[in-house]
Amino acid sequence: MKNKKLQRKIRVRSRVQGTSARPRLSVYRSNKFIYAQLINDDKAETVLGVSEKNLGKDIKGKKSDKAKELGLFLAKMAISKKIKAVVFDRGSYAYHGRIKQVAQGAREGGLKF
Repeated sequence: MKNKKLQRKIRVRSRVQGTSARPRLSVYRSNKFIYAQLINDDKAETVLGVSEKNLGKDIKGKKSDKAKELGLFLAKMAISKKIKAVVFDRGSYAYHGRIKQVAQGAREGGLKF
């Protein structure tokens, strides 16, 4: 199981490269929370990192609703740092469920993929 997950992650990362103009939007999903980072691979630095913990406890609903709110929050923070375009990195996860909701929220917030 772990080996297959690692193979998928490597396959996706080999095709996705973040730059200063278009950082990589990397998503990590745990059982409880979801995390998103904007990464500049040229300098190997994290430009911006957010998680559901940053949203506070005022957001009610399902995990997928919280993931969409996280995408909107990330887009707002990225635009304030003058980042308008990103490359989406789903990691080893399928583009489905919470991962898809983060992407849709970021698009609705104004980021270009």
